[in-house]
Amino acid sequence: MQHKVVLITGASSGIGRALAFAFGRAGANVVICGRNADALRQVDSELRQAQIDTLSLTADVSVEADVKHLIDQTIAHFGRLDILINNAGITMRSMFIDTDPEVMRRVMDINFMGTVYATRYSLPYIQQAKGSIVGISSIAGYRGLPVRSGYSASKFAMNGFLEAIRTELLHAGVHVLTACPGFTASNIRFSALDGHGQVTGETVRDEENMMSAEEVADHILRAVKTRKRELILTGQGKLTVWLNKLLPGLTDKLVFNTLAKEKDSPLKRQSVSS
Repeated sequence: MQHKVVLITGASSGIGRALAFAFGRAGANVVICGRNADALRQVDSELRQAQIDTLSLTADVSVEADVKHLIDQTIAHFGRLDILINNAGITMRSMFIDTDPEVMRRVMDINFMGTVYATRYSLPYIQQAKGSIVGISSIAGYRGLPVRSGYSASKFAMNGFLEAIRTELLHAGVHVLTACPGFTASNIRFSALDGHGQVTGETVRDEENMMSAEEVADHILRAVKTRKRELILTGQGKLTVWLNKLLPGLTDKLVFNTLAKEKDSPLKRQSVSS
């Protein structure tokens, strides 16, 4: 990672912030972006205190012009781009029947189109460097999760997109990694949207028993170094993906029952009424 240039979207908190420190401590120059300028400045300050060479830029990855400017500024500042980590994302929590389609579009614009924009404008430089494109996906990209239909759709789209470009670039020397952390202690659930697009401001899961963002970042750093194709973290995540391939009907029931146990889950009402 010495002197490599790594661009991380959605780096003002959670996994993105942890990735900035992991790659920076490994010797990389780090570019971070996010929508929250104050939070981004705080992370920038912490990275500099850790003697990590960094560039921070405010950007909304769902806005194509923002992303193009982000890439242009990265090249202007560092002269190269070796690794793109598509980490920016939001989630939603609502039964589909109660969800405004605009919420679905908003989730897709950030999680999927943000990945498309960043990858498209980064790709010429990454091809030149024979570098890496990373997508921070989810187990929800392999197995649809109830009450998170929009989030699952966006991650399925990301997985298919990454698989397609991995194959396109098979002989170009570019590494493409799909990384699926599973449930991680981060801010994404606190900023989940409800069916009307309002931020819920709370998590419905026990954060203490989850893998930390720092652990996830260390796994992703190793996967980039070894140019792994796919990274699925946590035993629960691996088991879910495996069972869904072999026993999809059973997995429907297991996933329903597991997520029905969440705080205030609308699945509880459905299971009682049936």
